[in-house]
Amino acid sequence: MEAKPKRRIVTENGDTGEDLVLATLIGNGDDVGPLVRHAFEMGRPEPLVHQLKNVARKKETEIEDLCKTHYEEFIVAVDELRGVLVDAEELKSDLATDNFRLQEVGSALLVKLEELLESYAVKKNVTEAIKMSKICVQALELCVKCNGYVSEGQFYHALKTMDVIERNYLKIIPLKVLRLAIERRIPVIKSHIEKKVCSQFTEWLAHIRSSSKSIGQTAIGLIASARQREEEMLERQRKAEEQNTGGLGELAYTLDVEDSEQDSVLKFDLTPLYRAYHIHTILGVPERFRDYYYSNRQLQLDSDLEISYGQPFVESYQTFLAQIAGYFIVEDRVIRTAGDFLLADQVETMWETAIAKIVLVLENQFARMDSPTHLLLVKDYVTLLGATLRQYGYEVGPVLDALDKSRDKYHELLLEECRKQIVTAISEDSYQQMVIRKEADYENNVLSFNLQTSEIMPAFTYIAPFSSMVPDVCRIIRSYIKGSVDYLSYGVNTNFFSVLRKYLDKILIDVLNEVILETINNNSIGVAQAMQIAANISFLEKACDYFLRHAAQLCGIPSRSVEKPQASLAAKVVLKTSRDEAYHALLNVVNTKLDEFMKLPENINWITEEMPQSPHEYMNEVVIYLETVMSTAQQILPTDALYKVGVGAIEHISNSIVSTFLSDSIKRFNANAVSAINHDLRVIENFADERYHSTGLDEVYKEGSFRSYLVEVRQLINLLSSSQPENFMNPVIRERNYNTLDYKKVATICDKFKDSPDGIFGSLANRNTKLTAKKKSMDMLKKRLKEFN
Repeated sequence: MEAKPKRRIVTENGDTGEDLVLATLIGNGDDVGPLVRHAFEMGRPEPLVHQLKNVARKKETEIEDLCKTHYEEFIVAVDELRGVLVDAEELKSDLATDNFRLQEVGSALLVKLEELLESYAVKKNVTEAIKMSKICVQALELCVKCNGYVSEGQFYHALKTMDVIERNYLKIIPLKVLRLAIERRIPVIKSHIEKKVCSQFTEWLAHIRSSSKSIGQTAIGLIASARQREEEMLERQRKAEEQNTGGLGELAYTLDVEDSEQDSVLKFDLTPLYRAYHIHTILGVPERFRDYYYSNRQLQLDSDLEISYGQPFVESYQTFLAQIAGYFIVEDRVIRTAGDFLLADQVETMWETAIAKIVLVLENQFARMDSPTHLLLVKDYVTLLGATLRQYGYEVGPVLDALDKSRDKYHELLLEECRKQIVTAISEDSYQQMVIRKEADYENNVLSFNLQTSEIMPAFTYIAPFSSMVPDVCRIIRSYIKGSVDYLSYGVNTNFFSVLRKYLDKILIDVLNEVILETINNNSIGVAQAMQIAANISFLEKACDYFLRHAAQLCGIPSRSVEKPQASLAAKVVLKTSRDEAYHALLNVVNTKLDEFMKLPENINWITEEMPQSPHEYMNEVVIYLETVMSTAQQILPTDALYKVGVGAIEHISNSIVSTFLSDSIKRFNANAVSAINHDLRVIENFADERYHSTGLDEVYKEGSFRSYLVEVRQLINLLSSSQPENFMNPVIRERNYNTLDYKKVATICDKFKDSPDGIFGSLANRNTKLTAKKKSMDMLKKRLKEFN
């Protein structure tokens, strides 16, 4: 604060501005080097030196002023400092005196201290000796305890005790002899323990292998029980649906009553394994024990996978598969409960080995089997094995694939077995309508397969329109469906309805239809047999819908999905074709029999001179036969088949008569022969009309009566009986009266028509006789037909 007035004084005393600037720089502590450098570079250092001197003088003046101002205070401080020196000298003297006194007193105490330190040294040595003795005693006590554990077989406690000795005592045992003895015995004891543990574990390995079959059988039995409960529930559900009882709501929770508790049921002791692994871990050799376990279990698995050829596979497959199931259930429990003892990759490797062997064994054994029942038994147990091991996380796809590959083999065996049964059922059939006397028999043979023709329960005794072959075959097909479902279920494909449908068509087409066709084509078949076979085929065709619904129910497919017309079986169309073949065979038999009765060239005098007044006797036999055929057909065959039989027989009679006129065996005939055939034809026409109306066919086929199929022969007889046969060439008359007659046929027949008896001199006797108008007309027709042709 006093510097500013001084600077003002300097300025006021005539200081130049340059002196003031230099003083300011020096006062602020700034670097004056640049000024000095500049002054010397300019060659004028004198002004700068002068200025510096002025500044120095100013500073000296300031210092003098400052000293003058604080002089008194400085003097006082010097006086005080001198007083402090005097006090310090006094204190020094006091300290010397006190030090002398202290040394005199401490000499005695120093002697006591040395004695105390010597006592402390003795005490320390004694304490060390006691401590060392305690260590030795404790170590020996632990050794004794360890020996006791080893003797009692408590190896874990023995190892823990040795671990305590090694970790806490071995390095601090003061007695070298004792320490060396303990060090030598510890490895010996550990080796002994390891051998004993391995021995016990080996016994456990043998025990667990012998128990694997029981473990596997128990586990598979639990799965089988659960599957059986499920199948029973589904069966009750199906019956409820069939009876429309609405019982589904009560059945939906049946399976939830009991839970599968396999872990609690499958009790087997893994304690020896845990103990052995733990002991080897303590011994520091867990890897060696893991390798020992894995190699021994691998050997056991290889042995288990070897099948016995001393007995048939069908008798040993359950033992074989149960042993494998038990083996891998044990491995699953080990991997889940033993920590990192067993690696998942190791178990996976063993499983891949096992599943490859199982697949190979199954393929070989299936190829040798010749019974579908045996194949199905093995398949069922294999699927139970797969379901059991799938619960434990094992991949069983290859096993199910092997079963799927044997699917065709099984169905071939099943098909062949059913073929024999169907052949037996058809060959032993009586071809007589089945007589049912009890309601239970009606339910078993008719309602069970939806073969009823009416929803109303009939009165008993009831005569079914089919023979006993139909329900017998239906039962065989139903058993085939059940056998097929049993094999296809629980396999690779959960939705196997399409596969089942293919096999169902196969048995219906390749077996049932072929056997029926063979029976139809048998020349020894009679009318009644052919008629009954045709009726049976109609009902088998109807049963196809039942077979499809039954298959859908067993597969869990809604019935409505198979009730659509486009969803029907292909076999239904094939059976319909076979039914037509049966109708054709029936007609062939009927027609053959009619031909036997109607031996027209033999039964008719084609050039008789007498005018007949009644039909020929053979016609009575024909009518009786037709009456029998139509009556039987009306009882057995459906309406359309009845109509076909009637039409076929009537049409055959018509064709037979026309064919006889055209036959080369008939060289000529006269009007009397035509009149006789006309009488026969009227009998057939009357029969046709009567049967057409009495059977009720007139209400169904209004435009196609039986008589309409006699129109050709009727028009031919009318033409031959006409007084003006030449009208045949009149288009209008021909279209109205003779539209079914063929020109060539008429020409051939008319050439044979001779209206005079064939006497020896017949032609000469009549040469000059006036031709009748009818003969002239017939001759004109013959002439015009020749011209037309």
